[in-house]
Amino acid sequence: MTRITTTHLLYLHGFRSSPRSAKARLMAEHVRRNAPGVHFWCPQLPPSPREAMALVAEGVAGWPRAGMAVMGSSLGGFYASWVAAQCACPSVLLNPAVHPARDLERYIGEQTAWHDPAQSFYFRPEYIAELRALDVGASPPAGPELAIVAKGDELLDWREMVARYPRAELRLLEGGDHALSDFAAHLPEVDRFLGL
Repeated sequence: MTRITTTHLLYLHGFRSSPRSAKARLMAEHVRRNAPGVHFWCPQLPPSPREAMALVAEGVAGWPRAGMAVMGSSLGGFYASWVAAQCACPSVLLNPAVHPARDLERYIGEQTAWHDPAQSFYFRPEYIAELRALDVGASPPAGPELAIVAKGDELLDWREMVARYPRAELRLLEGGDHALSDFAAHLPEVDRFLGL
């Protein structure tokens, strides 16, 4: 297996989440302490999938492809697969959403942000088509993948996640939850995979 050395790391949060999520903050602090030379970016993603990926594409346009990696949680995992396909870079997928166009249809309408219920946004019907347009599930991965999947995920079906990433280096957790509350325990594995 090719050795990965990450110099630029993109972290993509999930639906209704933000850079203030526990995993995003933990990863940012982990990189700051243990790999201070790595450029880490976790943008606040707009609700529109098309706009979210346009923001990301613009943000990573100048990044060296050979040193770039992406990681994402839930909907951010779905987005991470799209970014990895565009940039041919490694990806770390944390309980990745596999069929967000199907699963998020019931969330059309006003939504509140997890980390600040005072903040809200409107999830528009056209966002479902935007999600479908970003689906790269039918294509083979453009770079190495590490998938950390919890059988105890209460929102997404772990069997769908495992089936969607047949070529990934898979860490299938007995139990666990959608938030990967024990994410800190998996940081050594993420470090090893990304070469941090």
